[in-house]
Amino acid sequence: MIDYTPEQAMAERLARRPWPVTLIRNDINVSFEFFPPASSDGFNELTRCAHHLAPLNPDFVSVTYGTGGTTRERTHATIRGLIDATGLAVAGHLTCVGATKDVTASVIDDYLDAGVRHIVALRGDPSAGQTDGTVAGGYRNAAELVAAIRNHVEERGIGGLQISVAAYPEVHPRASSAKADMDNLKRKIDAGADRAITQFFFDSDTFLRFLDQARTAGIHAPIVPGIMPVTRFSGVVRFAERCGTDIPAWMHELFSDLDDSPGVRRLVAATVAAEQCRRLAEHGVTNFHFYTMNSPELTSATCRILGVIPRANRPAKDNERSKVS
Repeated sequence: MIDYTPEQAMAERLARRPWPVTLIRNDINVSFEFFPPASSDGFNELTRCAHHLAPLNPDFVSVTYGTGGTTRERTHATIRGLIDATGLAVAGHLTCVGATKDVTASVIDDYLDAGVRHIVALRGDPSAGQTDGTVAGGYRNAAELVAAIRNHVEERGIGGLQISVAAYPEVHPRASSAKADMDNLKRKIDAGADRAITQFFFDSDTFLRFLDQARTAGIHAPIVPGIMPVTRFSGVVRFAERCGTDIPAWMHELFSDLDDSPGVRRLVAATVAAEQCRRLAEHGVTNFHFYTMNSPELTSATCRILGVIPRANRPAKDNERSKVS
Protein backbone atom coordinates (compact mmCIF):
# COMPACT_ATOMS: atom_id res chain seq x y z
CA MET A 1 0.00 0.00 0.00
CA ILE A 2 1.28 3.47 -0.91
CA ASP A 3 1.23 6.09 1.84
CA TYR A 4 0.08 9.44 0.49
CA THR A 5 0.71 12.77 2.11
CA PRO A 6 -2.41 14.96 2.39
CA GLU A 7 -1.09 17.10 -0.45
CA GLN A 8 -0.59 14.05 -2.69
CA ALA A 9 -4.04 12.73 -1.85
CA MET A 10 -5.58 16.09 -2.74
CA ALA A 11 -3.64 16.18 -6.03
CA GLU A 12 -4.88 12.69 -6.91
CA ARG A 13 -8.48 13.66 -6.21
CA LEU A 14 -8.15 16.77 -8.34
CA ALA A 15 -6.59 14.73 -11.15
CA ARG A 16 -9.64 12.48 -11.13
CA ARG A 17 -11.94 15.50 -11.40
CA PRO A 18 -10.64 17.46 -14.41
CA TRP A 19 -13.61 19.84 -14.56
CA PRO A 20 -15.97 21.32 -11.99
CA VAL A 21 -19.38 19.70 -12.03
CA THR A 22 -20.90 23.12 -12.71
CA LEU A 23 -18.90 23.71 -15.91
CA ILE A 24 -20.90 23.44 -19.13
CA ARG A 25 -19.17 20.96 -21.44
CA ASN A 26 -19.40 20.98 -25.20
CA ASP A 27 -18.11 17.45 -25.77
CA ILE A 28 -20.87 15.37 -24.12
CA ASN A 29 -23.31 13.59 -26.44
CA VAL A 30 -26.52 12.00 -25.22
CA SER A 31 -29.27 9.78 -26.58
CA PHE A 32 -32.53 8.67 -25.02
CA GLU A 33 -34.57 5.47 -25.05
CA PHE A 34 -38.37 5.26 -24.84
CA PHE A 35 -40.79 2.36 -24.80
CA PRO A 36 -43.94 2.33 -26.96
CA PRO A 37 -47.03 3.41 -25.01
CA ALA A 38 -50.11 1.21 -24.85
CA SER A 39 -52.71 3.96 -25.32
CA SER A 40 -53.32 7.34 -26.89
CA ASP A 41 -52.94 8.93 -23.47
CA GLY A 42 -49.63 7.15 -23.14
CA PHE A 43 -48.50 8.47 -26.49
CA ASN A 44 -49.40 12.01 -25.44
CA GLU A 45 -47.29 11.53 -22.32
CA LEU A 46 -44.42 10.14 -24.41
CA THR A 47 -44.63 13.13 -26.75
CA ARG A 48 -44.41 15.39 -23.71
CA CYS A 49 -41.37 13.43 -22.58
CA ALA A 50 -39.69 13.76 -25.99
CA HIS A 51 -40.42 17.49 -26.19
CA HIS A 52 -39.00 17.92 -22.68
CA LEU A 53 -35.71 16.26 -23.68
CA ALA A 54 -35.42 17.49 -27.27
CA PRO A 55 -33.72 20.81 -26.32
CA LEU A 56 -30.79 18.76 -24.97
CA ASN A 57 -30.00 18.01 -28.63
CA PRO A 58 -29.77 14.20 -28.44
CA ASP A 59 -27.87 12.38 -31.17
CA PHE A 60 -30.97 10.18 -31.48
CA VAL A 61 -33.84 8.73 -29.51
CA SER A 62 -34.80 5.06 -29.73
CA VAL A 63 -38.03 3.13 -29.30
CA THR A 64 -37.94 -0.40 -27.91
CA TYR A 65 -39.44 -3.55 -29.40
CA GLY A 66 -41.28 -5.96 -27.10
CA THR A 67 -40.34 -9.52 -26.26
CA GLY A 68 -40.72 -11.67 -29.34
CA GLY A 69 -41.65 -8.60 -31.38
CA THR A 70 -44.93 -8.26 -29.47
CA THR A 71 -45.04 -4.46 -29.72
CA ARG A 72 -44.18 -4.25 -33.40
CA GLU A 73 -47.20 -2.21 -34.47
CA ARG A 74 -47.06 0.07 -31.42
CA THR A 75 -43.32 0.59 -31.96
CA HIS A 76 -43.83 1.61 -35.59
CA ALA A 77 -46.74 3.91 -34.73
CA THR A 78 -44.68 5.50 -31.94
CA ILE A 79 -41.72 6.07 -34.23
CA ARG A 80 -43.83 7.70 -36.93
CA GLY A 81 -45.56 9.82 -34.33
CA LEU A 82 -42.30 10.97 -32.74
CA ILE A 83 -40.79 11.86 -36.11
CA ASP A 84 -43.87 13.91 -37.01
CA ALA A 85 -44.21 15.54 -33.58
CA THR A 86 -40.59 16.31 -32.74
CA GLY A 87 -38.39 16.07 -35.82
CA LEU A 88 -35.85 14.12 -33.76
CA ALA A 89 -33.69 11.39 -35.30
CA VAL A 90 -35.51 8.25 -34.18
CA ALA A 91 -33.90 4.81 -34.05
CA GLY A 92 -36.10 1.72 -34.16
CA HIS A 93 -35.33 -1.46 -32.25
CA LEU A 94 -35.47 -4.71 -34.20
CA THR A 95 -35.34 -8.23 -32.77
CA CYS A 96 -35.08 -11.45 -34.73
CA VAL A 97 -36.44 -13.88 -32.12
CA GLY A 98 -39.79 -15.30 -33.16
CA ALA A 99 -39.62 -13.86 -36.69
CA THR A 100 -38.84 -15.34 -40.10
CA LYS A 101 -36.41 -13.62 -42.43
CA ASP A 102 -39.31 -12.41 -44.55
CA VAL A 103 -41.01 -10.83 -41.57
CA THR A 104 -37.73 -9.20 -40.52
CA ALA A 105 -37.26 -7.80 -44.03
CA SER A 106 -40.74 -6.28 -43.94
CA VAL A 107 -39.97 -4.60 -40.62
CA ILE A 108 -36.77 -3.14 -42.05
CA ASP A 109 -38.73 -1.82 -45.04
CA ASP A 110 -41.32 -0.29 -42.73
CA TYR A 111 -38.58 1.53 -40.86
CA LEU A 112 -36.86 2.75 -44.01
CA ASP A 113 -40.14 3.94 -45.52
CA ALA A 114 -40.88 5.88 -42.33
CA GLY A 115 -37.56 7.71 -42.66
CA VAL A 116 -35.69 5.75 -39.98
CA ARG A 117 -31.95 5.67 -40.62
CA HIS A 118 -30.83 4.04 -37.41
CA ILE A 119 -31.71 0.53 -36.24
CA VAL A 120 -30.87 -1.02 -32.88
CA ALA A 121 -30.38 -4.68 -33.82
CA LEU A 122 -30.97 -7.24 -31.06
CA ARG A 123 -31.49 -10.96 -30.88
CA GLY A 124 -34.24 -10.34 -28.36
CA ASP A 125 -35.73 -12.41 -25.58
CA PRO A 126 -38.01 -15.38 -26.30
CA SER A 127 -41.68 -15.10 -25.46
CA ALA A 128 -42.97 -16.51 -22.19
CA GLY A 129 -42.77 -20.28 -22.10
CA GLN A 130 -40.02 -20.50 -24.73
CA THR A 131 -36.40 -21.32 -24.02
CA ASP A 132 -34.83 -20.12 -27.27
CA GLY A 133 -37.31 -18.39 -29.54
CA THR A 134 -35.53 -19.11 -32.81
CA VAL A 135 -37.94 -20.07 -35.59
CA ALA A 136 -37.38 -21.98 -38.81
CA GLY A 137 -36.41 -19.57 -41.53
CA GLY A 138 -35.31 -16.91 -39.05
CA TYR A 139 -31.99 -15.44 -37.95
CA ARG A 140 -30.25 -17.21 -35.10
CA ASN A 141 -28.46 -14.28 -33.51
CA ALA A 142 -27.83 -10.55 -33.68
CA ALA A 143 -24.68 -10.89 -35.79
CA GLU A 144 -26.73 -12.57 -38.54
CA LEU A 145 -29.37 -9.86 -38.15
CA VAL A 146 -26.81 -7.06 -38.51
CA ALA A 147 -25.40 -8.61 -41.69
CA ALA A 148 -28.93 -9.02 -43.08
CA ILE A 149 -29.78 -5.38 -42.39
CA ARG A 150 -26.62 -4.24 -44.17
CA ASN A 151 -27.39 -6.44 -47.18
CA HIS A 152 -31.03 -5.36 -47.30
CA VAL A 153 -30.20 -1.66 -47.19
CA GLU A 154 -27.52 -2.08 -49.84
CA GLU A 155 -29.99 -3.84 -52.11
CA ARG A 156 -32.40 -0.92 -51.73
CA GLY A 157 -29.62 1.56 -52.45
CA ILE A 158 -30.11 3.48 -49.20
CA GLY A 159 -26.99 4.97 -47.64
CA GLY A 160 -26.19 6.38 -44.24
CA LEU A 161 -27.93 3.76 -42.12
CA GLN A 162 -26.57 3.41 -38.58
CA ILE A 163 -26.74 0.12 -36.69
CA SER A 164 -26.32 -0.19 -32.94
CA VAL A 165 -26.09 -3.45 -31.00
CA ALA A 166 -26.19 -4.42 -27.35
CA ALA A 167 -23.24 -5.03 -25.02
CA TYR A 168 -23.23 -6.47 -21.51
CA PRO A 169 -20.59 -5.20 -19.04
CA GLU A 170 -21.72 -7.84 -16.53
CA VAL A 171 -22.14 -10.63 -19.15
CA HIS A 172 -25.40 -11.59 -20.81
CA PRO A 173 -27.42 -13.95 -18.57
CA ARG A 174 -27.57 -16.57 -21.36
CA ALA A 175 -23.85 -16.41 -22.24
CA SER A 176 -21.74 -19.44 -21.36
CA SER A 177 -18.84 -17.26 -20.24
CA ALA A 178 -17.51 -13.69 -20.31
CA LYS A 179 -15.23 -14.63 -23.20
CA ALA A 180 -18.08 -16.11 -25.20
CA ASP A 181 -20.09 -12.96 -24.61
CA MET A 182 -17.20 -10.75 -25.74
CA ASP A 183 -16.65 -12.92 -28.82
CA ASN A 184 -20.33 -12.49 -29.67
CA LEU A 185 -20.03 -8.71 -29.39
CA LYS A 186 -17.05 -8.76 -31.75
CA ARG A 187 -19.03 -10.79 -34.27
CA LYS A 188 -21.79 -8.19 -34.21
CA ILE A 189 -19.35 -5.34 -34.77
CA ASP A 190 -17.53 -7.26 -37.50
CA ALA A 191 -20.89 -7.93 -39.20
CA GLY A 192 -21.39 -4.21 -39.69
CA ALA A 193 -22.59 -2.57 -36.47
CA ASP A 194 -21.47 1.02 -35.90
CA ARG A 195 -21.59 1.05 -32.11
CA ALA A 196 -22.60 -0.92 -29.06
CA ILE A 197 -24.90 0.38 -26.33
CA THR A 198 -24.58 -1.36 -22.99
CA GLN A 199 -27.14 -2.82 -20.67
CA PHE A 200 -27.59 -0.54 -17.67
CA PHE A 201 -25.16 -0.90 -14.77
CA PHE A 202 -24.47 0.99 -11.56
CA ASP A 203 -20.76 0.39 -10.89
CA SER A 204 -18.77 2.69 -13.18
CA ASP A 205 -15.63 0.60 -12.73
CA THR A 206 -17.50 -2.37 -14.18
CA PHE A 207 -18.00 -0.46 -17.43
CA LEU A 208 -14.42 0.83 -17.52
CA ARG A 209 -13.02 -2.69 -17.08
CA PHE A 210 -15.37 -3.97 -19.77
CA LEU A 211 -14.26 -1.21 -22.14
CA ASP A 212 -10.60 -2.12 -21.60
CA GLN A 213 -11.38 -5.79 -22.21
CA ALA A 214 -13.27 -4.98 -25.40
CA ARG A 215 -10.36 -2.97 -26.76
CA THR A 216 -7.99 -5.81 -25.90
CA ALA A 217 -10.33 -8.17 -27.79
CA GLY A 218 -9.97 -6.02 -30.92
CA ILE A 219 -13.30 -4.18 -30.65
CA HIS A 220 -12.66 -0.57 -31.60
CA ALA A 221 -16.19 0.68 -32.34
CA PRO A 222 -17.71 3.13 -29.85
CA ILE A 223 -19.19 1.48 -26.76
CA VAL A 224 -21.80 3.73 -25.20
CA PRO A 225 -22.73 3.26 -21.53
CA GLY A 226 -26.43 2.73 -20.84
CA ILE A 227 -27.54 4.82 -17.86
CA MET A 228 -30.78 4.17 -15.98
CA PRO A 229 -31.74 6.84 -13.43
CA VAL A 230 -33.77 5.16 -10.69
CA THR A 231 -37.49 5.87 -11.01
CA ARG A 232 -38.73 3.29 -8.48
CA PHE A 233 -36.00 1.29 -6.78
CA SER A 234 -38.13 -1.83 -6.26
CA GLY A 235 -38.81 -1.93 -10.00
CA VAL A 236 -35.13 -1.47 -10.83
CA VAL A 237 -34.26 -4.38 -8.52
CA ARG A 238 -36.69 -6.69 -10.34
CA PHE A 239 -35.43 -5.57 -13.73
CA ALA A 240 -31.80 -6.00 -12.67
CA GLU A 241 -32.46 -9.57 -11.54
CA ARG A 242 -33.75 -10.46 -15.02
CA CYS A 243 -30.84 -8.74 -16.76
CA GLY A 244 -28.03 -10.00 -14.54
CA THR A 245 -27.18 -6.48 -13.38
CA ASP A 246 -25.58 -6.13 -9.95
CA ILE A 247 -26.96 -3.50 -7.61
CA PRO A 248 -24.32 -2.45 -5.07
CA ALA A 249 -25.22 -2.80 -1.40
CA TRP A 250 -24.84 0.94 -0.89
CA MET A 251 -27.70 1.55 -3.33
CA HIS A 252 -30.03 -0.67 -1.32
CA GLU A 253 -29.17 1.41 1.75
CA LEU A 254 -29.43 4.71 -0.10
CA PHE A 255 -32.89 4.03 -1.56
CA SER A 256 -34.27 2.20 1.47
CA ASP A 257 -37.89 3.26 2.15
CA LEU A 258 -37.85 5.94 -0.58
CA ASP A 259 -40.41 4.40 -2.93
CA ASP A 260 -43.08 6.24 -0.92
CA SER A 261 -41.07 9.48 -0.81
CA PRO A 262 -40.93 10.49 -4.48
CA GLY A 263 -39.44 13.93 -3.93
CA VAL A 264 -36.47 12.67 -1.93
CA ARG A 265 -36.09 9.66 -4.22
CA ARG A 266 -35.81 11.87 -7.31
CA LEU A 267 -33.14 14.03 -5.68
CA VAL A 268 -31.13 10.97 -4.67
CA ALA A 269 -31.61 9.27 -8.05
CA ALA A 270 -30.44 12.29 -10.03
CA THR A 271 -27.37 12.62 -7.81
CA VAL A 272 -26.47 8.93 -8.17
CA ALA A 273 -26.87 8.94 -11.97
CA ALA A 274 -24.95 12.20 -12.36
CA GLU A 275 -22.09 10.95 -10.22
CA GLN A 276 -21.99 7.74 -12.27
CA CYS A 277 -21.76 9.76 -15.49
CA ARG A 278 -19.25 12.20 -14.02
CA ARG A 279 -16.87 9.41 -13.10
CA LEU A 280 -17.14 7.89 -16.58
CA ALA A 281 -16.53 11.30 -18.16
CA GLU A 282 -13.41 11.72 -16.08
CA HIS A 283 -12.10 8.61 -17.83
CA GLY A 284 -12.79 9.96 -21.29
CA VAL A 285 -16.37 8.79 -21.88
CA THR A 286 -18.32 11.44 -23.79
CA ASN A 287 -21.36 9.51 -25.06
CA PHE A 288 -24.25 8.43 -22.81
CA HIS A 289 -27.48 6.57 -23.60
CA PHE A 290 -30.27 7.10 -21.06
CA TYR A 291 -33.04 4.60 -20.39
CA THR A 292 -35.69 7.21 -19.60
CA MET A 293 -38.59 4.89 -18.72
CA ASN A 294 -40.69 7.61 -20.43
CA SER A 295 -40.08 9.87 -17.41
CA PRO A 296 -38.00 12.83 -18.58
CA GLU A 297 -37.33 14.80 -15.41
CA LEU A 298 -34.71 12.49 -13.91
CA THR A 299 -32.84 12.16 -17.19
CA SER A 300 -33.02 15.91 -17.76
CA ALA A 301 -31.67 16.63 -14.28
CA THR A 302 -28.82 14.16 -14.75
CA CYS A 303 -27.87 15.75 -18.06
CA ARG A 304 -27.93 19.20 -16.50
CA ILE A 305 -25.59 18.15 -13.70
CA LEU A 306 -23.32 16.51 -16.27
CA GLY A 307 -23.15 19.84 -18.10
CA VAL A 308 -25.61 19.21 -20.94
CA ILE A 309 -28.07 22.09 -21.14
CA PRO A 310 -30.63 23.19 -23.74
CA ARG A 311 -28.94 24.50 -26.87
CA ALA A 312 -30.60 27.92 -26.56
CA ASN A 313 -28.96 28.39 -23.14
CA ARG A 314 -25.58 26.95 -24.06
CA PRO A 315 -22.65 29.37 -24.26
CA ALA A 316 -20.94 29.44 -27.64
CA LYS A 317 -17.70 27.54 -28.02
CA ASP A 318 -14.58 29.65 -28.41
CA ASN A 319 -14.45 29.10 -32.16
CA GLU A 320 -18.16 29.89 -32.43
CA ARG A 321 -17.67 33.14 -30.52
CA SER A 322 -14.89 34.13 -32.86
CA LYS A 323 -17.17 33.52 -35.84
CA VAL A 324 -19.91 35.62 -34.27
CA SER A 325 -17.56 38.45 -33.36
